[in-house]
Amino acid sequence: MKPLKIVILGGTGFVGSHLVPRLQADGHRISVLSRNRELNRELGVLPGVMVENCDVHDLAALTRQLDGADAVINLVGILNESGSDGSGFRKAHVELTETMVAACKATGVSRLLQMSALRAGEGASHYLRTRADAESRVRDSRLAWTIFRPSVIFGRGDGLFFRFASLLRFAPMLPLARAGAKFAPVFVGDVAEAFARALAHPHSIGHTYELFGPRVISLREIVEWTATLIDKRRWIMGLPDSLGYVQAMVGEWLPGKPISRDNFRSLLLDSVGEKDGLGELGIVAMPMEMIVPGMLAGDAHQLRLEYFRGLHRPTKRLEPIRSR
Repeated sequence: MKPLKIVILGGTGFVGSHLVPRLQADGHRISVLSRNRELNRELGVLPGVMVENCDVHDLAALTRQLDGADAVINLVGILNESGSDGSGFRKAHVELTETMVAACKATGVSRLLQMSALRAGEGASHYLRTRADAESRVRDSRLAWTIFRPSVIFGRGDGLFFRFASLLRFAPMLPLARAGAKFAPVFVGDVAEAFARALAHPHSIGHTYELFGPRVISLREIVEWTATLIDKRRWIMGLPDSLGYVQAMVGEWLPGKPISRDNFRSLLLDSVGEKDGLGELGIVAMPMEMIVPGMLAGDAHQLRLEYFRGLHRPTKRLEPIRSR
């Protein structure tokens, strides 16, 4: 495959930080669009990668950035919005996708790879509904599109294991809404590989790929396993839905919005796929057990802190997660 000029929206986030080096390794020239390139200069040190200032919601500005590109990748997505009426999700997912499609057509860019989510369009959450609305804009665009629907994504610096590890280091007890909700976490490296392979192979055009890992695990099990990995004894208290919804209401007013009512509505659906998109792309999904223990144990900064506090102890042998 000849090197391409690729423009990535949302490339400074978690998935983008893994995808950009993967595409750069294939020799592609990459422009990562950012609201503030000065805060994301680390990506620009890679040969052939440029971080550009751009308001991606501005059609004229986005059109200028897409001029001469061969492909566009849209990774933009939010898990929470300011407020709770869905307008924030609609702007980030649907309106941005409409702007991107218009810019592609104005510049003659035909190839588009779109990030979405498992169970998009199902349930009552604004997140899942707007993900599906964005998908429909892509499918109706007549561009050469490919859509990816991942379950929750894990990897170094993720918002799953690392987030719970941070909470569990300080909280002796953790009340958990929708503790029984199930996920099939997918490794971020596999997600990046899926994008790279889809970009390289024309047969992926017009296809939607569900991306999920080989294990199905509940939210409670994720939190309990995380506590074991960081060697903390914690009480995980699953909440009935009535209290879980109250927790979500309160969470909307806390710093960082750790949980919201829309998160709660999303958790009413298990994030588990049916059709192995990784397998369709020739990728063998990486098990969590191969990545997460070393990932958390390798948090050198935290280990140093624990050492000086006299708390560091060898991590005990871990039992594998049970298959579901």
